[in-house]
Amino acid sequence: MRNKRLLFVLASAAAFGLVAAVSVSRYLSDAQANTRNMNKVVVAKVEIPLGTKIEAEQLSTVEFPSNAIPDGVFESAEKVVGRVSVVNVAAREPVTDFKLAPEGSAGGLSAVIPEGYRAMTVKVDDVIGVAGFLQPGTMVDVLTVIEPTGSSSGNPVSKIVLQNVKVLASGQNLDKPKDQRETDTVKAVTLQVTPEQAEKLALASSEGKLRLMLRNQVDQGDEQTKGADKKSLLSGEHAAPAPEPGSLKSEQPAQTTQPVRRAPRMRAPERVSQAAPVAAPAPAPPPRPAVEMIQGTKKSTVEFP
Repeated sequence: MRNKRLLFVLASAAAFGLVAAVSVSRYLSDAQANTRNMNKVVVAKVEIPLGTKIEAEQLSTVEFPSNAIPDGVFESAEKVVGRVSVVNVAAREPVTDFKLAPEGSAGGLSAVIPEGYRAMTVKVDDVIGVAGFLQPGTMVDVLTVIEPTGSSSGNPVSKIVLQNVKVLASGQNLDKPKDQRETDTVKAVTLQVTPEQAEKLALASSEGKLRLMLRNQVDQGDEQTKGADKKSLLSGEHAAPAPEPGSLKSEQPAQTTQPVRRAPRMRAPERVSQAAPVAAPAPAPPPRPAVEMIQGTKKSTVEFP
């Protein structure tokens, strides 16, 4: 009996040892396979602001699994040094080709201007600059107050001349300031415009008075207005329900003005024709007396005449 127990213990120990050896062998083989499938990727060691020419001290390399590498990454930091970032790159974020300006681009504002666009600076104050809320990345509409051509009556017209224009810089800042009090000292904003829009903006700033209107970045609608003059200004305006802050245009009710309620017209009394009197319905018969009888699990009702 004692020999059988000893043999059972030895057999169990051998089986457990074999299972452990197989598990360790599989783990080591998987680890070696994962090591062979790792590739080096260049990441940002510190935060890199947009418009910055990247230096070697701002980069480092880490290993990524080959099946999880983003498109456009670099394996060597030498290929990234000297390039200019067109977006903010967070620390430990992979540096991809889509986040960099073309090779040979100079740092600063010129690197973040898309192809086919221009940067044009507009002088602002607390009123024109929407009380300091114009920060890089926001979208604005440009409105001008100008005297129509050939008009000598002194009747200026206000008109939206540009819509959905991006603010590239606020003062000399290409990024949103960390201290919101810096926006109070901004005296100029730089807008991203096409060459045709730049011509309109130059004429509007020289011939009239500019106003910038901040708009929701989600709202990409094209609003075609007739403009406003003194005549339309004195014609009044209908009250409209105020939308919720940040709500989309698609979520707004289709009817924005309250319908005007008209007083009902008084109708002349109609002549009532004398019809034959209608006979009153006969009263319902009174209920008959009844007794409910229960026999075991059965229930019955017996009515009496």
